Amino acid sequence: MAKILVFSETSGESVKSVTFEILGKLTGHEVDVAIVGEMGPNATADLAKYGAANVHNLKGDNLDKYSPEGYANALKEFIGSNYDYVFAGATSLAKDLMPRLAGMFDAGMASEVTNFVMEGDNFAGTRPLFAGKVLAKVELDGPKPGFVTVRPNALGMPDAPTAGAGTANEVAANAGDIKAVIKEIVKGTSEKLDLTEANIIVSGGRAMKSAENFKILEELAEVLGATVGASRAAVDSGYAPHAMQVGQTGKTVAPSLYIACGISGAIQHLAGMRTSKVIVAINTDPDAPIFTKADYGIVGDLFDIVPLLKEELKKVL
Repeated sequence: MAKILVFSETSGESVKSVTFEILGKLTGHEVDVAIVGEMGPNATADLAKYGAANVHNLKGDNLDKYSPEGYANALKEFIGSNYDYVFAGATSLAKDLMPRLAGMFDAGMASEVTNFVMEGDNFAGTRPLFAGKVLAKVELDGPKPGFVTVRPNALGMPDAPTAGAGTANEVAANAGDIKAVIKEIVKGTSEKLDLTEANIIVSGGRAMKSAENFKILEELAEVLGATVGASRAAVDSGYAPHAMQVGQTGKTVAPSLYIACGISGAIQHLAGMRTSKVIVAINTDPDAPIFTKADYGIVGDLFDIVPLLKEELKKVL
């Protein structure tokens, strides 16, 4: 049985769902969760439901806002030699933090895995390489703990989670000497989930023709509870900001449902969304490459299809 720590980030009154995905795959091991700074009132109960034995809340000066140095110093001191592995979701914050921590321990790291198993006390993960065209089996060797980040939505939520004790523990942590202090974090105005965490995504391509036309995708997304994305072609044309870009030079996503509207399916775009569970493509060109990857395809004008789809979904949702 491995001793494992899952680093979790807060989301509203609880934590980000990728933490629950990870906990669901670690049944049978001794798993603790660490949260730095303030955490929501429901966090401990929710984490216990999915198998957390202990929930450690690290608090201290300069830990109320994220800084890579402060969080890394606090977690390094807390982790010490107590754990065999440290897991985290492959979020923007963790992509910044986890490699720094792995370097501090001179330990190995597997980043953005889409699946994994624990073979005894040993980790074996699956990681996409070369824009998703290759799936590599990755293992960790060398000093403990090993570090792993897991792509959000890749594992899926456990159907029947095994509950843990969920013992709450407040830890006095030391951020150490911070050279750069975060004065303020300005969040985007959108209340929708970030693309990397969204369970449903509706994306538009160059065929959207203008930024104003993205409104029809936003209306469909509102019905589905989805987040709106864009292809690089749409971003380069000025129809959408870079924060919405899905693809090799944008964000890599793994939603349960991905609806591609007016996107041809260039390899750079497919690299960012090919791990989606279900792909729906809407395009006027029946030979568009996106149809070779789509589970469902609609050949037609998105300006006709999307409004019809929205109205039909409103009847059943």
